[in-house]
Amino acid sequence: MPTTQKTLMFLSSFVTSLGSVVTICSILATQAWVTSTLAIRDTFSNGSVIITCGLFRGKSTQELVQGLTEPDKDFEVFRILENSSPRSLQLVTVLFLVLSLCASLMSSGFTFYNSISNPYQTFLGPTGVYTWNGISASSVFLTMVLFVGNTQSNQLSEELSLKLYPSITIRGTTHSYGYSFWLILLIILLNVLTVVIIFFYQKARSQQKQAERKPVEYAPRDGILF
Repeated sequence: MPTTQKTLMFLSSFVTSLGSVVTICSILATQAWVTSTLAIRDTFSNGSVIITCGLFRGKSTQELVQGLTEPDKDFEVFRILENSSPRSLQLVTVLFLVLSLCASLMSSGFTFYNSISNPYQTFLGPTGVYTWNGISASSVFLTMVLFVGNTQSNQLSEELSLKLYPSITIRGTTHSYGYSFWLILLIILLNVLTVVIIFFYQKARSQQKQAERKPVEYAPRDGILF
């Protein structure tokens, strides 16, 4: 059976890993990734289109200075984009986030298993925890980079607005990233905390072993023979 110290340390890392899983699930389900304001003009109106979208769904609203305002539109990102380049990059972004979710789930399993057992010298021990958290943090960081690239360089919002309002001309776009996007930083922090907890446990365990060896190493030779 594991010691009380090991149980507490690995249970703490289990909580942080589980927190990472819950956070990833929440940002997959929410739409507050980015809000884009597009200045538009067409034959009969001018003003702006505000698009708020997540990885799968979004909402579009018109704010016109003149002309007839269309009702708000709810849309599915992948259906609207069809076979465009932003759709492909959005799909890759989702896949990296799902990979991070799977890695965090594995980290949760490993940390919980270590809190009730002693697979220390195998991949099921700290090595596995480090590996899965490294994969999770790397994948979610790539998710952040890809989403920003798809929004800024690949003109995701512009593509969506042209699909929703085919007759408009876009004069400029500004982006504001929402809480769902910034929660990615929390996921990375939770991954780092998980690794740090296990690292300090290993360090404390190593120091304890060294302390146990010292009385034998420095004992008088006669005492050892006796």
